[in-house]
Amino acid sequence: MTPYLAAEDLSMFGHDPWWLVVVKAVFCFAFLMVTVLFSIVWERKVVAWMQLRIGPNRHGPWGMLQSLADGVKLMLKEDVVVKRADKVVYVLAPIVAAVPAFMAIAVIPFGPADNEISIFGQRTTMQLTDLPIAMLYILAVASVGIYGIVLAGWSSGSTYPLLGGLRSCAQMISYEIAMGAAFASVFLYSGSMSTSTIVEQQQDRWYILLLPVSFLIYVVTMIGETNRAPFDMPESEGDLVGGFNTEYSSIKFALFMLAEYVNMVTVSAVSTTLFLGGWRAPWPISSFWEGANHGWWPMLWFVVKVQLLLFFFIWLRGTLPRVRYDQLMKLGWKVLIPVSVVWLMLVATVRTLRNEHYGFSDIALYVGGGVLALLLLSFVADIFRGKQAEETPAEPAAFDPMAGGFPVPPLPGQELPPVPRRRPRRERELIVSGGSDTASDGPVTGSRDGKEGSDG
Repeated sequence: MTPYLAAEDLSMFGHDPWWLVVVKAVFCFAFLMVTVLFSIVWERKVVAWMQLRIGPNRHGPWGMLQSLADGVKLMLKEDVVVKRADKVVYVLAPIVAAVPAFMAIAVIPFGPADNEISIFGQRTTMQLTDLPIAMLYILAVASVGIYGIVLAGWSSGSTYPLLGGLRSCAQMISYEIAMGAAFASVFLYSGSMSTSTIVEQQQDRWYILLLPVSFLIYVVTMIGETNRAPFDMPESEGDLVGGFNTEYSSIKFALFMLAEYVNMVTVSAVSTTLFLGGWRAPWPISSFWEGANHGWWPMLWFVVKVQLLLFFFIWLRGTLPRVRYDQLMKLGWKVLIPVSVVWLMLVATVRTLRNEHYGFSDIALYVGGGVLALLLLSFVADIFRGKQAEETPAEPAAFDPMAGGFPVPPLPGQELPPVPRRRPRRERELIVSGGSDTASDGPVTGSRDGKEGSDG
């Protein structure tokens, strides 16, 4: 049985020489940049394959240098600063959005938390650093990135970027609440907020099997957190032109694009660490190969899991259409947050019973009884609600296009209510183009140029 409080052994961290810390930091930065360059090309290739297109095939072998060419193009484009922008905040916003995206990778473990590898003769861990509250650090860094988008929309001095920034702020804050509840379930089950300890606790069974609801909630929230399709409302070109980055160009626009893809890699790495066993090899491999979780091999398993989650991002973008903003917020506040809170209470109950040394059958009995009681209460409430609806004569409800707070078109069979109009005080004179002579504006026959007559 896993103890309620895991023994956090972080003594392996904080003893590396300064040059080794620099090497690890450069590796983390290079890992994110290379993964982003690969992800952009991979996204275009996969979406092109799904849509029966060719995709990039000009720059480099098989078009693999397309993302690098895009980066060079953006750097060489003219850097435009709009006239009404707040110059300081306008320039600072892309930096605020990009820098926090790189910081979360510092506490992600690429391998075991011991001296498994040697770098230039120095034995070290495959992780830059770790903290007793590493997951709180990740949440805090992710929250700072919101300021970059909000400041970008506000400082542009334009309407559409402002709407996109406010929409993105509401979306990211809403989905971070459910994300925090999903994290809390992992904290309760592992007994730690340290990333290396959470991976160690998944030695026997990954948390995707023990906490499937938390994994599903986190997958939905990480898509909303990164503003990716089908939740890419801040950049919906149909109604906001381009969202918060409409007035940006050149390197500043590239920083926003870079921050989006780096955030994709970061949330995929966090999902791998919390639910997919981190750097541990998959079950069939680890069962017959003892050295699969030692040496440099853990980094391979970690990268493969991250790439699979990135493919999931790409697959969603090529499959699902964009949702409406009210549907997005309803999913966040009325579905994800209640489900995550109820699931968190359920996980806390199970952990409490396990700490009190209850058996699995007793825990299943208590939890199943509580779930059945809730279902019974819901069934009884539905019965009474149905009887009350039958007793009340149904009247045809007038269609209100603003009933949900958002204008919607009428369904088949529905009609818009008549719009009250004030009668004009005097009849308006009909004004036509082509002159003031209205005598010839009657029925026209046999002519294409608007004149009376016939071709015969």
